[in-house]
Amino acid sequence: MSGNVVVGLDVGGTSTRVAVVTTTGERLGTGRAGGGNPTSHGADRAASELLTALRAALAGTDPARVVAGVIGLAGVGRLLADPAGRDAFDRAWRDAGLRCPYALHSDALVAYASGTPAPGGTVLIAGTGAIAAQVRDLRLDRVADGHGWLLGDAGSGFWLGREAVRRVLADLDRAHRPGPLGTGVLTELLGHAEIAPRPRDTVDALVQAVTRRPPIELARLAPLVVDAARRDEPTAVALIAEAAGHLAQSVSRIRPPEATDPLVLGGGLLTGDTPLATALRAELRRRWPAAPLRYAGDGAAAAAWLAARDLPEVADPGALHTLLQADPLPGSPTVA
Repeated sequence: MSGNVVVGLDVGGTSTRVAVVTTTGERLGTGRAGGGNPTSHGADRAASELLTALRAALAGTDPARVVAGVIGLAGVGRLLADPAGRDAFDRAWRDAGLRCPYALHSDALVAYASGTPAPGGTVLIAGTGAIAAQVRDLRLDRVADGHGWLLGDAGSGFWLGREAVRRVLADLDRAHRPGPLGTGVLTELLGHAEIAPRPRDTVDALVQAVTRRPPIELARLAPLVVDAARRDEPTAVALIAEAAGHLAQSVSRIRPPEATDPLVLGGGLLTGDTPLATALRAELRRRWPAAPLRYAGDGAAAAAWLAARDLPEVADPGALHTLLQADPLPGSPTVA
């Protein structure tokens, strides 16, 4: 083993992932645990998941060798403003045997760094929610959307799900039989696709089925839209085109039209082989033809890279980035 050791964490609402690497690019360990976002799960539970993942990743490595760490987290500003939450994270860090400082960064910055080592560019993430961010000197400079399901997240998985239900409701209001996408939505939400003799009864049942659940659960309908668009179902194709337009417009709010620095795409809707990813790439290339498109890779490895890049022994941060992202750590997302 050569070089000092750094730790990177990619903390989300459903999983916490840790990478332990040396500053020469050697992989020493990985860890995974449940969701560690304190906004979603509370500070104590989040810190407990953090500790579980850290201990798994550090097995076989002396924590005293770790000289730096980065935690990437959605809603990082809320944690920084919450003394109890920050104390819980500090305790988990110490309980893992770590004595070095750690830095907290937005998950958007970590996603950007997982796609490129360039100091400046733009990241666009579309999963359950959607956010675009401009990066300058590897710091978030400006942000667009990410306003949550009630006020924004245009083009996201939630948006696709909600719009799919709205199209079904419009068909029923017109006494039209919904098409294949609408049939899938009815089956998913009601357990069947039968239309009542009075279509308004089906409307009421559908509205109740949606409002009984947390609003964000509409995002689970997004795969129905994606699959229907693959089959060229007209309503789904139109929704995908509209979503791509919304996402590109979010980028346009913060990215100059003449920009040539990288555009990094992240989130399950954009890094996989989806019709939305295809439509968005075409729109981004139309607006920024000279900008290289990149894809978010391993977030935990990217967080480790952010921790290591400014250390004195890292003479070539770009080369280290290539090493850490060329061979993703176990459990990394698949990038198209």
